[in-house]
Amino acid sequence: MDKTTRLGSIQLEKATVNFDDRFTLSEIDWTIEQNQHWVITGTNGSGKSALAAVLAGVGDIENGTISNLPTKVGLVSFEAQAELIAKELKKDDADIMDVIAIGTPVEEMIFDHCQDPELAKTLVDKFGLTPLLDRAFRKLSTGETRKVMLIRALSSKPDLLILDEPFDGLDVDTLAMLQAHLASIIDTTPMVLVLNRFDEMPDFITHIAYVDHGRLALTVDKNDENAFNELYQLLHLKTTDLSVPEADPANTLPALDPSQPLVKLNQATIKYGETVIVDKLDWTIEKGQHWQLSGPNGSGKTGVLSLITGDHPQCYVNDIFVFGFQRGNGESIWQIKQFIGYVSTALQWEYRVSTSCRNVIISGFYDSIGMYTKSSDKQKKIADQWLTLLGMNDRADQPFNKLSYGDQRLLLIARAMVKHPPLLILDEPCLGLDDMNRQLVLALIEKICQGSETTVLYVNHHTEDRINGIENYLGLKKN
Repeated sequence: MDKTTRLGSIQLEKATVNFDDRFTLSEIDWTIEQNQHWVITGTNGSGKSALAAVLAGVGDIENGTISNLPTKVGLVSFEAQAELIAKELKKDDADIMDVIAIGTPVEEMIFDHCQDPELAKTLVDKFGLTPLLDRAFRKLSTGETRKVMLIRALSSKPDLLILDEPFDGLDVDTLAMLQAHLASIIDTTPMVLVLNRFDEMPDFITHIAYVDHGRLALTVDKNDENAFNELYQLLHLKTTDLSVPEADPANTLPALDPSQPLVKLNQATIKYGETVIVDKLDWTIEKGQHWQLSGPNGSGKTGVLSLITGDHPQCYVNDIFVFGFQRGNGESIWQIKQFIGYVSTALQWEYRVSTSCRNVIISGFYDSIGMYTKSSDKQKKIADQWLTLLGMNDRADQPFNKLSYGDQRLLLIARAMVKHPPLLILDEPCLGLDDMNRQLVLALIEKICQGSETTVLYVNHHTEDRINGIENYLGLKKN
């Protein structure tokens, strides 16, 4: 019996599924027929990832029925990626036994229990991971980690392939290669993709499922042009008349020397052993001079950002001036970080404390993860203005760690912007966001670029996400 026949039709009838009391899908009626390939879409927090997870057997069925689920599922998602990272971080506990925990090598992560080693080897080569096979999985960049996850799923010979935002964090060449590979397996492998970006929808997709507030609000045959256009328009709504909430006048930052650049890197180099990641980079960022930093996965983008913020161990062996301070001359890391707003995937993984949405935003005034200082009424008011702007004012007291990935990212962006810092570093700020929230974030960044008090350093892969006002570009190449 071939794979397609074995899978048959997956059916959900009036299915209500609970996810550890964090989220509930209600009365889902959905049939996935043979030879169909679906995209699940919707706004942040709507239940897209939850609906995909149901197909992998996740969640407790409270009512209704789910039948003919596949026995072998290849799953890639931000949640699964974060779980793998968390498991690797736990290996640091070995330090208490005087053992240096190096983590699981990439080769072991990919090839242990691999169902199709030849395909895995081919994909490792195509994804450019061959030089990284001996490196610890947790030492990879976000994009490289994503590639490992994709190879594991694609080489598992799945009855159903579920890819939750598979293209986020991938550079242009890798994205094109993955799209081509997926297109080559459509006759043997049914697929369900969770996508926020309609422009990334592969041509082979046959149907779209739109999820809203935990319910399957709409299913659309892609060939139904009118229905498809209506859904496309719904997901591309743009917010107008945006205004950025004011800063806290009681939380004024120290004045900077206007004659000094914000950042100056002189022949900056990042290397691990004999491997050079960034080679002799000269870069100056002046006040009001907005920059876009780009480059393929592994080219050193995040490393360069870490040199600026002081989080990279090699920042003290390089000639670096930040906000008038020369690295290594006695300045504290907090003297530097008070002038920076920062958003990244790594920060989101670190921000695991259980605190309210309002307090996440307020924590931006203190550059802290969580709240350890009593906030002022003014700060609470400003935080509530941000929540209203983001359409989350009804969730001010909801725990941050109970939110969807996209909603968490929106709050962390507000946290970075809340103090109107001299330098706003946005490392893939739209990663994991749906079209509507992506346009909101891009419009907010554009507003900040139009002002005079904040300089924006914007890192991304998507050329269509370019922002008016950013006229300076630095491209890194992979050595």
